[in-house]
Amino acid sequence: MSDNMTSAMKSTLKSTLKPTLKPTMKFALKSSLKSTLRSTTRAMFAASALALVATPLRSNAQTPALPRVTTQSFGGNALIFAVHAVSNNVVWASGTGGTILRTVDGGTSWHTRPVPGGDSLQFRDIHAFGADTAFALAIGNGEASRIYQTTDGGASWREQFRNRDSAAFYDCFTFLDSQRGIVFGDAAHGRTHILRTTNGGAQWALLPDASVPAPLAGEGAYAASGRCVVHGGDRVFVATGGPGSRLFVSDDGGATFSVRETPFVRSASSGTSGLAFRDANVGIGVAGDMTNLRGDTAAAVVAVTQDGGRTWSLRQRPPLPGALTGITWVPDAGVETVVAAGFGGVFSSTDGGRSWTTHTDQGFAGVDAVGKTAWVGGRGRMMRLDW
Repeated sequence: MSDNMTSAMKSTLKSTLKPTLKPTMKFALKSSLKSTLRSTTRAMFAASALALVATPLRSNAQTPALPRVTTQSFGGNALIFAVHAVSNNVVWASGTGGTILRTVDGGTSWHTRPVPGGDSLQFRDIHAFGADTAFALAIGNGEASRIYQTTDGGASWREQFRNRDSAAFYDCFTFLDSQRGIVFGDAAHGRTHILRTTNGGAQWALLPDASVPAPLAGEGAYAASGRCVVHGGDRVFVATGGPGSRLFVSDDGGATFSVRETPFVRSASSGTSGLAFRDANVGIGVAGDMTNLRGDTAAAVVAVTQDGGRTWSLRQRPPLPGALTGITWVPDAGVETVVAAGFGGVFSSTDGGRSWTTHTDQGFAGVDAVGKTAWVGGRGRMMRLDW
């Protein structure tokens, strides 16, 4: 968020994560036997229980397979705030310290693809169309907000946009296709800031006031995972953070937006942080308190919608404290399989957020998936989850 974000929130978001705990996953089986059963029947049940101890149980359902988790180091100490999985092999990622990464072998090796002179930039979002073409968004007040494009796999970059408005701050973007892109920025000058291109970034234009919702005082988004602007089909969704946790929706490819309410936690420092839509209607979102990154325990931080954000149902928050930054569907791992990331860990759910499995309690931020594989960005490392 912009200058409207408290200085405490800004410094917290930029601070170095210091993981102090080792990843743990605990599974337990509690079984009790009626005292009136015959001893032979008790023995049968006891033997069955012992055979199941090593397998985590879910009531009334067969236990889904847990993903295989691999940690991939890319060197350095950058925190990865955005991931875009193009295919099982091609993944792009970006983050602090001007970091832009690419793998073309599924993460076996990661290579930096830096923007010349961009070491101080915060690349909080990235969107790619293959191994060669990608767009990277740097965030910040004024000229720190920029958009770059590469068409040669990051060997070179061309600056497409530089923000000349010292009060404006751009947070996230998405591309519906190679020509149409949308960028959301924090409110400034009493208006909502949304940029749009229809020619692949050759020109970016600020949408007129009449085409966007009027902002709440201090309204903006959290550039925490590259998922505050997403799309399902041609429908575009923007998640605002504090103070309102509102949802902006466009049904015309980002030309105009309307506003919808959500049940997510909301305050000056709390709000929706990330969205994922499986199509134009079915979506899931996460939220958090961005001044309490490791300690946030707010309940209203996971919710799902079946009607494009008109109505929402709250779901269970993951079991560990910490502000959630982003979430993604894992499309071919089951219709309700998702992975959520945050400063309290990485979690997966196979029932749309009704229950969660913890994969680490260390802080991660950016997240995306393709097929049966999800990637999550951390500090100096990526996590890969395969179903």
